[in-house]
Amino acid sequence: MKFRKFGRVFLASVVSLGLAFGITACGTSNTIDFLFVTASANNNVAVFTVDSLSGSLVPIPDSPYSSGGRNPVAEVTSPNGKNLYVVNHDDNTLVQFGIGTDGKLYPQNTYNTPGTEPTAVAINAAGTFLFVVDNFQPHNPAYTDLNPGPGAVVVYPITTSGSLGTPVANGSLTYFPVCNSPVAVDAVSGQSVLYVVNKAGCGTGNGAISAFTIGSDGTLSAAAGSPFGAGVSPSSLASDPTGKFLYVTDSASNELINFTIQSTGVLITQPNGPTKTDVAPDAVTVDPRGFYIYVANFTAGTVNTYSIDQSTGNPSGNATFSTAVDTGPTAVLVEPALGRYVYTSNFLDATVSGLQLNPSTGSLIQTQTPAYHAPGQPSALAAITHGNHSIQTTQK
Repeated sequence: MKFRKFGRVFLASVVSLGLAFGITACGTSNTIDFLFVTASANNNVAVFTVDSLSGSLVPIPDSPYSSGGRNPVAEVTSPNGKNLYVVNHDDNTLVQFGIGTDGKLYPQNTYNTPGTEPTAVAINAAGTFLFVVDNFQPHNPAYTDLNPGPGAVVVYPITTSGSLGTPVANGSLTYFPVCNSPVAVDAVSGQSVLYVVNKAGCGTGNGAISAFTIGSDGTLSAAAGSPFGAGVSPSSLASDPTGKFLYVTDSASNELINFTIQSTGVLITQPNGPTKTDVAPDAVTVDPRGFYIYVANFTAGTVNTYSIDQSTGNPSGNATFSTAVDTGPTAVLVEPALGRYVYTSNFLDATVSGLQLNPSTGSLIQTQTPAYHAPGQPSALAAITHGNHSIQTTQK
């Protein structure tokens, strides 16, 4: 199934927001976030409200919505919370949805990516550029899933209305080359750098990270030393909110690899890594305070929790927790309004698992058993805040 190769993609940067731990109700409503869940089999996007008191999920009345294409595998929300962008793998489309104040989705524009089989999407913190990764570069019909070739990252300028402009030119090309089988992309907060994880590397057979600096016009320039080694079969990546550290999961070796990010885009591998995970990690995120890392493991059906050493970025093995979720998690997300709840999309069980985050330890406990129903092989998660919530810095 194509999805299993290209659909285990998460958004390393769903929304560039701080973390609020003071609970503030929105008028008489306890809704703090809207959660968007793509389903690859049903070709739709389900929308849930997130309750501030329990973290429970409730579908909004008109949910789900058509994804506007076949096999949606990735999504991202704009930093202002007004737009959702959904990647449809099988027909090479990127669909812009307007988000209503009630969480409802309104299709706006559909774009065809230059290459084929798009797999991942990210947006910069300023909300001015959107980055889409195509599995294969344009005009290479010889490349197939069994005979992969080099991929591409496409840079779209974002207008004030949320629509996308013409892809940023790379000489005569409409894309920037990356290695084989790209599966994830991250625009680092606070830095003008972009990283793309490639499963097959650049002729090495192992995984690699393509690293770029981002120009003011969206032009990408390869960082010195790019591509960087990234284990055997890297599957996802995420950076911390300060833009100092990058984390990459290796699904073949069951490991989490961590790097220090330089302003030039150069990556420095931390000497104390990599860190062990459960079986087949395929999604990773960092909580909005930058204190904890959460790794979802597809085969194990678990989420690992790690504390972050604030000076080195190293995941702490002494504070590692493993929490059970449903089978086949493909994405993991910390809700952005309060940062108190964690969710995974579970591909094999057609559910979303909800977990409560302990801000003192980072540990997780399930908020509901059984998990929330989300039919159609859930593939990706994104969220926006709802209403006004105080943004506070809470010490661990």
